[in-house]
Amino acid sequence: METTLRGVGVSHGVAIGEVRHMGTAVLEPPAKQIPAEEAEREQGRARQAVDAVAADLIARGNLAGGEAQHVLEAQAMMAQDPELIADVDRRIAVGSTAERGIYDAFAAYRALLANAGEYLAGRVADLDDVRNRIVARLLGVPMPGVPDSDEPYVLIARDLAPADTALLDPTLVLGFVTEEGGPTSHSAILARALGVPAVVALPGAGELAEGTVVAVDGSTGEIFVDPSPEKRAELESAAAARKASLSASTGPGATSDGHKMPLLANIGGPADVQAAVEAGAEGVGLFRTEFLFLDDSKQAPSEEKQVAAYRTVLEAFPEGRVVVRVLDAGADKPLDFLTPVDEPNPALGVRGLRSLLEHPDVLRTQLTALAKAVEGLPVYLEVMAPMVADRADAKAFADACREAGLQAKFGAMVEIPSAALRARSILQEVEFLSLGTNDLAQYTFAADRQVGAVSRLQDPWQPALLDLVALSADAAKAEGKSCGVCGEAASDPLLACVLTGLGVTSLSMGAASIPYVRATLAKHTLAQCERAAAAARAADSAEEARNAAQAVLSGE
Repeated sequence: METTLRGVGVSHGVAIGEVRHMGTAVLEPPAKQIPAEEAEREQGRARQAVDAVAADLIARGNLAGGEAQHVLEAQAMMAQDPELIADVDRRIAVGSTAERGIYDAFAAYRALLANAGEYLAGRVADLDDVRNRIVARLLGVPMPGVPDSDEPYVLIARDLAPADTALLDPTLVLGFVTEEGGPTSHSAILARALGVPAVVALPGAGELAEGTVVAVDGSTGEIFVDPSPEKRAELESAAAARKASLSASTGPGATSDGHKMPLLANIGGPADVQAAVEAGAEGVGLFRTEFLFLDDSKQAPSEEKQVAAYRTVLEAFPEGRVVVRVLDAGADKPLDFLTPVDEPNPALGVRGLRSLLEHPDVLRTQLTALAKAVEGLPVYLEVMAPMVADRADAKAFADACREAGLQAKFGAMVEIPSAALRARSILQEVEFLSLGTNDLAQYTFAADRQVGAVSRLQDPWQPALLDLVALSADAAKAEGKSCGVCGEAASDPLLACVLTGLGVTSLSMGAASIPYVRATLAKHTLAQCERAAAAARAADSAEEARNAAQAVLSGE
């Protein structure tokens, strides 16, 4: 009998197939004691396993490329964290085996993250994956992962680690469903990059029996269990119509009555450029520069290395717009040379622009490198600061840009509610705003973006979040300046129409989402988008807001 479940849709498309489950987690190693004379040998075994797992993660990243490569490189750094390794050594020295020392050290760090409420504590899934890989290697057992299958299937998991998601074969894995995670989790972001339909935060997904046929709608978040022939036909027809619509929609982003809405790409480095160009991106709305700095957490990359990387991206968009975010370090992206140690809550501490202002040499080098990289290129460079809280922050950043001789527009990211509330004040110092809806939602609702239990508060359809977007857009319009959205909210085609109606001036997203957003915008007038935005803001919940906007845009 057909039943319907609902999670959070995070990657567009429809997948219909039989359920296959991820392998079970690595078993907890026995807590046996070893003689003191074996400690050194066990410590060596532990280090060898850690290094092997880190090397494997880096190799997987090199194969995957793009966003996945940056995620996996960060995970490899996690595996080799000096403090974790020191804790492992201490545990082995007092009698633990290598595998038990690893297991307990990671457990202690896991508890520390959860109890501290650390930003992106959901990186715990990444931490668990690293632990499982190391323990599996030490025990000599296969690492649980994506099941072997000759036939295409829908993958079900508690959560998907980046190392698994990055190398999913889209010809076999039709789509996936997870019990945990949220719309901005690593698995969601990588699913969109792969173009695989995905639904997250679906409690009880693990109870779906192996071999059960399900239909996954990655746009609505609906899972149809044992769908009827009629439902399958309906979904397949809708998917075919959507594909035809995508093929027919080309060129710059615009509403049906000609209101221009530039569609830009979010990228993590040169490896992401090709996909952005192929998707028809009109430029880059968010160039995350962290990838250069994560290669070595001990020191910043040289000016020469930065110039080469930035120029590769800038050259790919002649006459286009490229918005570069300077280094956003701290919280889930700690760097030994930049971020404080032992902050009680890194999410609310010295991160983003705050870190750079405390280390002006790092900021100066990056800005100087950008100034050199853009020399002689016909590209419209814009540079923005992360985690701007007020006018003083904006002024400090703009002053640093001018001192570095940077010929570009300077901007501020709106990720903190105070920045949205005081947007006109901030715009006295900078020339544009860019809304990072992922962090803005997190700080507005005090809801960790990786915790499935609070995923409803991370839903970008939350009316309170739309109010903050409207405040920012109105402020920019009053000042005659621009206000874009570069958070994951822009990748939702329906929400893209609402954001257009709220008055934002550009939308930036993962390359795979651009065709969907372009096609949807082209079906509606600016007036329809404005009415949908008003209806969404008048609602009292994310679901009501989504339904209200849908009703307006569908003419109901």
